[in-house]
Amino acid sequence: MNKYVKEFITFPDVVIMGVIFLGVTIVTIPHLLELDIWIAIGIGMFLYAVSEYVMHRFLFHMKTPTNPFLLKTIKRLHFDHHEKPSDLHLLFLPMWFSLPSFIMSAIIFYLISTDLRATLAFASGLIGYFLYYEWKHFVAHKPLQPYTKFGKDIKRAHLWHHFKNENYWYGVTHTTFDKTMGTYKEQDQVEKSETARNLENRT
Repeated sequence: MNKYVKEFITFPDVVIMGVIFLGVTIVTIPHLLELDIWIAIGIGMFLYAVSEYVMHRFLFHMKTPTNPFLLKTIKRLHFDHHEKPSDLHLLFLPMWFSLPSFIMSAIIFYLISTDLRATLAFASGLIGYFLYYEWKHFVAHKPLQPYTKFGKDIKRAHLWHHFKNENYWYGVTHTTFDKTMGTYKEQDQVEKSETARNLENRT
């Protein structure tokens, strides 16, 4: 267990995002007695929990693009991860994708709220949930056994997504949207897909 925790927390992208998370959280802590700050944190967490499913299903599993640049981009973002699910460097979302997304989200939040304190709190919720997502994704692909039934169910469903059928089980930290949108089934109710390990060859 300890060696995997060390592997996770020392991965460069996790270190960078962890430092940013620490920075916005330190600024947010003095305001934790204020209700609007907790609301902003909650919005950030909720936004990532929603985007986790939406991005995974509709962006990362997009129809294979014909444009060479777009194909190279989506291969790095997700297609190659399905081909090599144990490759650590393909396991984490690249910084060039995640960091600009967080900056844009924070800018939009600030333009709506016009409150820098709340924006930093929003960022702490967003990035904090992102790091939780990355950890759960890491656990799903490593020989680690979650302690809770919920954790075990999440890991099992994610492995079904990779090795049984890529059209189901998009959630990594929760199954809420899978169950709402009809993409959660027991694995014995789903046919084995020939392209679960090769998204590029889907027709």
